[in-house]
Amino acid sequence: MSIPSNYKFLDSHEWINLDEKPSPFGISDFAQQELTDIVYVELPELDREVEAGDVIAVVESVKSASDIYAPVSGKVVAINEDLEANPALINEDAFGNGWIAKIEASGEGTLLSAEDYGKHIGS
Repeated sequence: MSIPSNYKFLDSHEWINLDEKPSPFGISDFAQQELTDIVYVELPELDREVEAGDVIAVVESVKSASDIYAPVSGKVVAINEDLEANPALINEDAFGNGWIAKIEASGEGTLLSAEDYGKHIGS
């Protein structure tokens, strides 16, 4: 599994691309594999102000429901409405078309580098 080297991660498996403004985030390829078939995504509220670590969304799979945490503080400025009709986009392309929302970041929480995240998941 390839981890984009410029992405930052939470140890709870959320990723964010801070090189892009506003910054897209989602769950990692590792997380989607653990969840298996994703059947529903509760998207964050548009224009919501969030703090790093806030529960911002929920991803449901055939196995379980998982809270998704905001990787940074800021404002949710876009949501991936394609996930409403096709939540499996996360399974198909977790680091690309499976993004959950975009945040206009105002502050970073404690983020892992791609290398440290790789160590965290044992790859």
